[in-house]
Amino acid sequence: MADLIVVSAVGGFDFADSSWSEDITPSIFTNKSHSTELLDLIAMVQASLTTLFRIFVLIFYCSCCTDEFCSAIDTITSTQPISDTETIISDGETYKLGFFSPVNSTKRYVGIWYNEISVTAVVWVANRDKPLNDSSGIVTISKDGDLVVLDGQKQIVWSSGVAHSSVSSSAQLSDSGNLVLRDDSNGNIMWESFEHPSDFLLQGMKLSTNRFTDKKTQLTSWKSPSDPSSGRFTLGINPLNIPEIYIWNGSHPYWRSGPWNGQIFIGLPQMISVYYRRYDIAEDKEGNMYISFTYLKESHLSYIALSYDGNLMTKNKSWENVWSAPDIECEVYGKCGPFGSCNEHGSPICTCLQGFVPKHIEEWSRGNWTSGCVRRIQRQLQCERKNSGGEKDKEDSFIKLMMVKVPAFAELLPFAAGDKCRSQCLNDCSCTAYSYYSGIGCMQWSGDLIDIQEFSYGGADLYIRVAYSELEKKRITKLDITVAVLIGSLIIAICIYLSWMWMTRLRGRKKKRAKLLFKRGVGNPDCSNERMLGDNLDQIELEKLPLFSFEKLAIATDNFDVANKLGQGGFGPVYKGKLPSGQEIAVKRLSRASRQGLEEFMNEVVVISQLQHRNLVRLLGCCVEGEEKMLIYEYMPNKSLDAFLFDPIKRRLVDWRKCAIIIEGIGRGLLYLHRDSRLRIVHRDLKTSNVLLDENLNAKISDFGLAKIFGGNQEQANTRRVVGTYGYMAPEYAMQGRFSEKSDVFSFGVLLLEIVSGRKNTSFFHDEHSLTLLGFAWKLWNEDRIVMLIDPTIFDPCFQVEILRYIHIGLLCVQDFPTDRPTMSTVNLMLSREIANLPTPKQPAFTEICNLSNIRSSQRSQRGCSTNNVTITTMYGR
Repeated sequence: MADLIVVSAVGGFDFADSSWSEDITPSIFTNKSHSTELLDLIAMVQASLTTLFRIFVLIFYCSCCTDEFCSAIDTITSTQPISDTETIISDGETYKLGFFSPVNSTKRYVGIWYNEISVTAVVWVANRDKPLNDSSGIVTISKDGDLVVLDGQKQIVWSSGVAHSSVSSSAQLSDSGNLVLRDDSNGNIMWESFEHPSDFLLQGMKLSTNRFTDKKTQLTSWKSPSDPSSGRFTLGINPLNIPEIYIWNGSHPYWRSGPWNGQIFIGLPQMISVYYRRYDIAEDKEGNMYISFTYLKESHLSYIALSYDGNLMTKNKSWENVWSAPDIECEVYGKCGPFGSCNEHGSPICTCLQGFVPKHIEEWSRGNWTSGCVRRIQRQLQCERKNSGGEKDKEDSFIKLMMVKVPAFAELLPFAAGDKCRSQCLNDCSCTAYSYYSGIGCMQWSGDLIDIQEFSYGGADLYIRVAYSELEKKRITKLDITVAVLIGSLIIAICIYLSWMWMTRLRGRKKKRAKLLFKRGVGNPDCSNERMLGDNLDQIELEKLPLFSFEKLAIATDNFDVANKLGQGGFGPVYKGKLPSGQEIAVKRLSRASRQGLEEFMNEVVVISQLQHRNLVRLLGCCVEGEEKMLIYEYMPNKSLDAFLFDPIKRRLVDWRKCAIIIEGIGRGLLYLHRDSRLRIVHRDLKTSNVLLDENLNAKISDFGLAKIFGGNQEQANTRRVVGTYGYMAPEYAMQGRFSEKSDVFSFGVLLLEIVSGRKNTSFFHDEHSLTLLGFAWKLWNEDRIVMLIDPTIFDPCFQVEILRYIHIGLLCVQDFPTDRPTMSTVNLMLSREIANLPTPKQPAFTEICNLSNIRSSQRSQRGCSTNNVTITTMYGR
């Protein structure tokens, strides 16, 4: 039958010999009707086979087309161009390339935009200076292998301009937003859009400047929101010996970041609080200096853009602006001119540096400060006096400006540190100022000092060179100020006395209306909140901190019923209560036998009433009536951290991710106390029982009865009354009565190791052959068996590296000497991986093997060595 049926060109079947039916019919059928039936049967078979063959061909063709389409979805080739209505999408569907028109414009441009934003979020434009006037354009690979944009007449509107093109090339859009032109014969990259940015800096993109050729890769703004052509603003690296980021308006500086210290730009204090972004600056042998950025958490994808009006902006994944600069007038370059300082909170915002006066007084008084200031003529520097034959014996000095953005054009003296930096500036007649900053070194300035800005935090200390006579004038001025202060103090004292008399009368009227009810009878009306708090009321913002009556708290706690008791500490019991409004509260009731007296009670009231942070417990009010002293807190349904940490059942409810969040929350709370709050506070009693957990297991630091407030420049303090909890006190505090922020860092390190190990630091106390937790951890660290410290209930191989990093940080925090321990700001950067490389820890404190008999004798000789269930320990420093 194969000789009789052939496949037609269109997929059907044809008869090869028309006599076929005549030859076969006589031998099988004896009449014509049978022959007709056979022909109908053959026709049916022919039709079925034709249909099956066409289906097979269609499936084969579609599979081939699908494979070809899938391989080309993110690629442009000479045989697969894209027209105005088509796009290509990166493999991970993050970015898209195609034609677009800006807002209020009909011109067509080829661009790359973020695929997941509903609006056109364009991050790169090809033909930004040569738009198409219609929708006839295409993007393709030319015959010589160049990436080109053609108009309707097939004329080249834009090209990548590859010098040595390959005829076999293709352009692929990567998931990082980079459009790459490759030579398909060898895979070499011939051109990429990352080396020709528009107005966006994407992750992995590098801005660069060559010191020798001045060749730059920089961002260029749009001309307007509807015109992507090259605008007047550019952003790049200024090729100085200390890298800085600059925005130029044409050829003139418009904004700068301040010097780079290896981690941040010190002219941007807000960079300290950016936890997820990391910048890198490097230089190669050819003199090319690069800057790029990466994100430590991919979920916080973001972009850095230069707007058409010269603002540097950071956008989040939702395309919202989260930060911009210049954001205030003081951030504009040279706002106050040479030797002028800008303070956004000042009025006016510009002032001359001490020893300088406005260059043009009339312009200055009108608010035009760009001409700046000049040195007073009569205040000559030492070198000028020598040249003019004046006094030579009196040496110049320096006036210190704290927390400022240092001037532009700093000169680096890498081997001059501290006093040497000062002496070198003093011996150089051209030196007008110097600054020493850790991570950078000695910076000096010659000539005019331009673009100084005062900060409320961060920045650097700047020392301005002035003549000796300027300091003498300052001393005279101090005398005048002293007299004025004395007179003012006298007036204020009179006002305070009159106010006190008025407040006394007011409190007297309140006492008459006071009705105090106690569980055991009627209280003494003379023992009111106002009388017991006394003058401390002046320290408390009463509008924010209500005073609760004993009666109200007794009703809320069902007369302090045992069923509502949440816990018991050295200070007394804590009860759960419910106010008439339905709000749940925790009432801390100081027992009469508690060592925590009125001083600690008032200390906690005054301190915590002025603190607001998500990782600090919120104080709702207080009550002092008769012998009762109570503090009212927000209710924490999960009680304290030790209730979860050291309970074998509840411990299983906390995995490593939740432990890490708790640790980070405690770290943020301590950083707020040490650096960011209105008061600079050392807690002195940080431990697991003083960390409370809300319904989401978020950590909140509590119990500020032992906290101490530090002055602005105070680094440490001494006390003869050592209080705290055994196992958490730093060695210098326990033994010598010296405490500082590093004391809290030590306690945080102990707490961190307890969370990771699931063991109390004092759990080794009754085992004479064991070390402390710190000693046990140090022993495992030295034996390279630190993994054994991890509590099996939270151990997860996926997080082993992260857990070991946290243990490493904990060991850094509990080092013996305070100078070796990091600050809480550094600890938080370590926890968030902003600081990638950790130093090697030194031996922790309290790592010697303890003999039980020695411990007991020590307990008898020292009057306060409490275990973890006692809040306050009193010892005497030696």
